[in-house]
Amino acid sequence: MAEIREIITEEDPLLHQEAMEVRRFNSSLHSLLDDMKVTMYKANGVGLAAPQVGISKRVIVVDDGENGFFEMVNPVITQRDGSAIATEYCLSVPDRGGRVQRSTKIKVKAQDRFGNPFQLSASGMLARIFQHEIDHLEGKLFTDVMLEEVRD
Repeated sequence: MAEIREIITEEDPLLHQEAMEVRRFNSSLHSLLDDMKVTMYKANGVGLAAPQVGISKRVIVVDDGENGFFEMVNPVITQRDGSAIATEYCLSVPDRGGRVQRSTKIKVKAQDRFGNPFQLSASGMLARIFQHEIDHLEGKLFTDVMLEEVRD
């Protein structure tokens, strides 16, 4: 049964380190993915990366509310097009937001929970969320790339 995990905040050094590639596609990974899904929904988030729950693994979950739920293991952005600036928020950076420039269209290659490779294209808000979450895997927060801070 999936468990809600604690979301760490920007002061934690783990959020500023590159996450490790997943090499074992086993029940431990499946439990992590299941826990991340319930944790993201409980926190009213649209995306969550494993480092945000204290696990240095290249794993993300995303649900933008329009395109369904995605889980990605070892995601890599293979193509970027366009550019737009929008305000972003993060579950690990409470009470702050920032204006961030991101690509408007991307292609991503990744693996599913069983290690099967797949690719997808995303645009608009979904592309922004994927880029934000994949940045977490590189040890970057939106605060590292924002053009200006936004406070609520």
